[in-house]
Amino acid sequence: MEKTKKKTSLPHDHGHENEEKIREHMPGENEIAGVSEALKQLGDPSRLRIFWLLCHCEECVLNIASIVNMTSPAVSHHLRLLKSSGLITSRREGKEMYYRTADTELAQVLHHTIERLGKITCPEED
Repeated sequence: MEKTKKKTSLPHDHGHENEEKIREHMPGENEIAGVSEALKQLGDPSRLRIFWLLCHCEECVLNIASIVNMTSPAVSHHLRLLKSSGLITSRREGKEMYYRTADTELAQVLHHTIERLGKITCPEED
């Protein structure tokens, strides 16, 4: 016996032709949680600058702090949040930790979106 999908009607019919198709493709809360978390982390200007920097180079905390004119503890805090949201990764070399943007589609799309919205030229394009 074939299962049929029960069509639910909305309180107001606005005559949208693609309404059912749109509703079928609407992402669930779990599906969009990672994107929401990433956008939340990039809502902070300091984290946004750090993320953008790490899209273009791998750096240690001391150098990041110098480049963005912040203290090392403040940068470390932002790096923890960016890393927990999956936007950056780290590697250890001796006693030094190096950070860079994660090699994910989400991080790449956000990088390019930031540059397009901010009309920022990517250093590789100069």
